Order: sequence, then structure tokens, then C-alpha cells
Amino acid sequence: MGSSSNIEWTEATWNPVTGCTKVSEGCRNCYAARMANRLHAMDNPRYKNGFNLTLHHDLLEAPLKWKQPRRIFVNSMSDLFHKDVPLDFIKDIFEIMEKAHWHTFQILTKRSDRLMELAPNLRWPANVWQGVSVENENVTHRIDHLRNVNAQVRFLSIEPLLGPIEKIDLREIHWVIVGGESGPGSREMKPDWVRNLRDQCIEQNVAFFFKQWGGVQKHRTGRVIDGRTWDEYPSLIIN
Repeated sequence: MGSSSNIEWTEATWNPVTGCTKVSEGCRNCYAARMANRLHAMDNPRYKNGFNLTLHHDLLEAPLKWKQPRRIFVNSMSDLFHKDVPLDFIKDIFEIMEKAHWHTFQILTKRSDRLMELAPNLRWPANVWQGVSVENENVTHRIDHLRNVNAQVRFLSIEPLLGPIEKIDLREIHWVIVGGESGPGSREMKPDWVRNLRDQCIEQNVAFFFKQWGGVQKHRTGRVIDGRTWDEYPSLIIN
């Protein structure tokens, strides 16, 4: 529940919440749902509820015990701003993140409307990065919601990229991650969609990270684009 991670843009995961429900096309082949169901079948006690949303109060203080600074993906197996996660529990998580100031916490949500609603009720320390998932042009409104959040680093996870995003407004956005869908039933991502987003990031002076081409066997397709990898991160100090 709080281990090293193979996700290219982070170093560890912390899951005080597990389970979720699908809200948009990017959720169709959810890796977390597949993993949760597999762990449930293996009788993992953390997943006795399968992929039903579950709060793990006993894991709240885990990051305080990790002394080596890490980039930590918060709730890789859920969505912190799911409607069934109480505001008080979200506040508890933010309090721990503020106390564990030596770590960098990375939060992603597809529930940008609830994020925008609750953000004024939360303290936003500099070590908490907030992102939204944007899989196609139909959900670019999530970026506008994110701009209203007082996080010092705001980022986009454009994964899985399911279609072209011809023009993307990156005002007040500091980092863009792009990747193709992986695993069973993965949908195609065209190279020109990636190149277009990369070029828009360069034009708008936003850090660009290319995570993967994806596919059923993503290790075969790799993460090289036009002869190089793109591993940019946002500046740690944002004015």
C-alpha cells in the first residue's frame, strides 16, 4: 500500500483510499480496477471489498515513517476527490502531506468539479502537486477547473491519450504527462497526437514528460519519441 512504484513519473504510491467508479472514456480499461479484482481474488485484506471505495484510516500516517524524500503518487488505486470520500478524510490526508514536508505528493483526479469545489477548504503546501486527467478534447474543461486550484504545481496526465487535442490552453499549468493506454483492450494512440502536444508544451514553456506508447505489451513499444525520451519535470519553485 505504500511501496516503490514502476510508474515512470513517480517513485512511490500511497493509497489511504482504494476503489473507484468510472466517470469517463479514460476509465474504460482501468488498470486499478483490474489490479484490485486480482488482489481481491488473492484474499489481500486491503481489497476485501474489491474495487468498491474503501477508506484505510490506518494508512494515513505512513508517509511520516518514510524518511527518504520521495515523489509519492497519492491514491494510485482510487480518486481522492470521489464523491464518497468525506471532506474530513481529505483534510486528514492534506494534514499528513503538510507534515511530511520532505516528500513531494502528486494527486490526480478526474473529478475536477469536486476538486474545484473543495479546494478553498484545503491548505495547499508547496510539496503538494495537483493534477487532472485529460484523455481527449471532450474533457478539457477539467483544465479550467484545475486553474482555480491554489496548488503551486498544477499538472495534466493526458493518459490514455484517446484522440487529438489540437489546441490546449496551458496557462497556469506547469507540467504535462502524455501516454498511451496499456494492457488488454488498449486503444491506439497516434504518434502525431503526441508530437502535437509536445510541440504545444514547448511553445508554451511547459515541462513535457512522455510516459509510454502503451499497447498490450508496453515494454516492447517503449517511450522513445523521435529518437529521444522526454523526462522533463516542473521547476520545484513556482512563483
